[in-house]
Amino acid sequence: MSLTSLFLFFIFLTITSSSLGLLISSNSNTTHTPRQLRVDYYAKSCPQIEQLVGSVTSQQFKESPVSGPATIRLLFHDCFVEGCDASILIASKPGSKELAEKDAEDNRDLRVEGFETIKKAKEVVEKKCPNVVSCADILAIAARDFVHLAGGPYYQVKKGRWDGKISMASRVGSNIPRANSTIDELIKLFNSKGLTIQDMVALSGAHTIGFAHCKNFVTRLYNYRGKGQPDPNMNPKLLNALRMYCPNFGGNSDIVAPFDATTPFIFDHAYYGNLQNKMGLLASDQALALDPRTMSLVQDFSKDKQKFFQAFAAAIDKMSLLKVVRGKKHGEKRRDCSMHM
Repeated sequence: MSLTSLFLFFIFLTITSSSLGLLISSNSNTTHTPRQLRVDYYAKSCPQIEQLVGSVTSQQFKESPVSGPATIRLLFHDCFVEGCDASILIASKPGSKELAEKDAEDNRDLRVEGFETIKKAKEVVEKKCPNVVSCADILAIAARDFVHLAGGPYYQVKKGRWDGKISMASRVGSNIPRANSTIDELIKLFNSKGLTIQDMVALSGAHTIGFAHCKNFVTRLYNYRGKGQPDPNMNPKLLNALRMYCPNFGGNSDIVAPFDATTPFIFDHAYYGNLQNKMGLLASDQALALDPRTMSLVQDFSKDKQKFFQAFAAAIDKMSLLKVVRGKKHGEKRRDCSMHM
């Protein structure tokens, strides 16, 4: 399928498509396994937890494929802002001066399908194992399920997280790199959280599925770095295809384009080959193939899918342990993931 045909197809997906979004960072550099977190944490209290969540994710994947990238994006946004504590799921209180994380400006594009997946999974789990499993653990399991359902690696999820008691929109913006973040900025950010350059490049590979809105890359098409010209590091065919649907001014804000224009619904390593062909959608994506500190990893992952899978599984496991909340003093086990106890 040509790029033009591909984007003609994507024009019909604007209502149901999702933007996986940018990876964001946290204020914690704790990457070792917190005490008491383990794969079999619910072996006695809720032994069927994986199957219960899996019954929902498999159904969502069939009925609403957008749920995959939407849920994976939720995990990134949760973990990288104050840790993996399901605080991203909390709804703002009416009339409150402080909005919750999900209502921060940088989270406005989060798809409802991700929230719906966790809500449905939580309801199923509560019927079998009331007051036992945290929303944070369900989110981590669901994200893993979708990675695997889309063709990606299966990895074991360590469990035992509690849900955080704090969710503040004001803590979001400073932790999110921009679509045009430089490699220097990205490395500094990820390194401050205990994540290596390899972790960063591997986690960026989550953009092998999902979509982004025009506003995230439109300057690359017309006025890159304020010079009134398109980004010279964008493939001309991709540039022309994107310009068809993303005008410089006054475009449809619902229009989206795939991060991976070749296999946008399959979790594979094509993303890295695309970067080598100057077909990265975001400037921050394309920069990975241009900087000597990240270029070799892009090359390695583009050649070896299993190497990417192993690196991604290790990196997302590491990320999922950031600043984990434990115990009643700091956490809670919410029955409704959108409301504090």
